[in-house]
Amino acid sequence: MSPSDTLPATIGILTVSDRASAGQYQDLGGPAISDTLSAYLRSPWRKVYRCIPDQQEVIEATLCELCDQQGCDLVVTTGGTGPAPRDVTPEATEAVCSKLLPGFGELMRTTSLRYVPTAILSRQTAGIRGRSLIINLPGKPKSIRQCLDAVFPAVPYCLDLIGAARLETDEAVLLAFRPPA
Repeated sequence: MSPSDTLPATIGILTVSDRASAGQYQDLGGPAISDTLSAYLRSPWRKVYRCIPDQQEVIEATLCELCDQQGCDLVVTTGGTGPAPRDVTPEATEAVCSKLLPGFGELMRTTSLRYVPTAILSRQTAGIRGRSLIINLPGKPKSIRQCLDAVFPAVPYCLDLIGAARLETDEAVLLAFRPPA
């Protein structure tokens, strides 16, 4: 058993929104991520929450802080993945990651297309920074759950592969895939 098996995982939840960060409206995306992870996970975890504006340099700095200083095993972002000029979360994620995992975005868009034709406009992505997995999600709580339902079965094994904390899911809610030993 490695030390990461005994310590609670640290999970960063990052909301990227000019208006929510300015207090003009309540952040619904961050709490939706937290609620979904609470439903999925039976292993202990600690949340580190941030709500910041749509500014690429701020997003990059916050992702680095969550991964490098806070030691997040997983960082899940919401917002800033559309085609609008201020939507730069994917660019910030790509800038701070050493490896990109395009399959995450492909699966999330495929899943979302079952519900809305505008899912083709979404630019979610995922990548690795050190021993942290960063996943970009859309901004709406319903879409967050749909996308996490699609990709999260692969997340615990991905974390295993990069040497991050071990996550165990509640199999009655979501079955994570790990290859047979």
